[in-house]
Amino acid sequence: MKLEGKVAAITGGTAGLGRGIAEAFLAEGAKVALFARNPDKGAKVIEELGAKYPGEDRAIFVSGDVMNQSDVEGFIDKANDHFGALDILVNNAGGAGDLQPMVNLSDEAFDEAMKWNVYSTFWATRRALKPMLEKGGGRIINMSSMECKHGKPVFTAYTAAKHAVNGMTKSLAREVGEAGVTVNAICPGLVVTDIIKNNGPATAKAMGMEFDEMITMFAQESAIKRPNTVEEIAAVAVLLASKEGAGITGAMISVDGGTAQF
Repeated sequence: MKLEGKVAAITGGTAGLGRGIAEAFLAEGAKVALFARNPDKGAKVIEELGAKYPGEDRAIFVSGDVMNQSDVEGFIDKANDHFGALDILVNNAGGAGDLQPMVNLSDEAFDEAMKWNVYSTFWATRRALKPMLEKGGGRIINMSSMECKHGKPVFTAYTAAKHAVNGMTKSLAREVGEAGVTVNAICPGLVVTDIIKNNGPATAKAMGMEFDEMITMFAQESAIKRPNTVEEIAAVAVLLASKEGAGITGAMISVDGGTAQF
């Protein structure tokens, strides 16, 4: 029970990596507040988590759009009000958005990538940070990507956004380290979540290939020759959120099967 009594807020918390991290945190004794757009799905997830991880009031859901500043800040406020000051923030929400060659990439698509990945992380972190500092410590975990360490054609906006997330992570870690707050980024490789299955065919088309061909190509780029799993990402999040992770800050931790070896 590495997170016994801790309170975590997770954006994009009802599916994929966000839900996997929520489950791992609950299994280690934490309480979790989850943020996503679909209220019906959120209610279903809370019901499922309650059945799997019994205990009074261990998980709540807040509906909102991560691309809306007031929604994001309202989520952090509701989590703090409901459970008390947060111990852990996981900025998981984000995505690649409209994948286009640079010559076709619109200002709107580039702005969307920044809002989805960078501004959402900034808004949530800024709101959560003051109570953490007042409390005397905390853990901020930003979900980056292996694309922050290299690049692929048509991923320009997404790659730029994840580089920005990494820069924010490094600078903030220096800023708040003495106050007991650690700030790290996890850089996953390919994980075949529902969002990948739903949006992957369009990504593959933008890259000039079929979906299965794209998945095979990404897997073969790694040392382990397979996609990573949600559980492998969640295990690193648990480490960073726990007292055992207190000495890790300002790190960009690759969990990508050896795809980006730096």
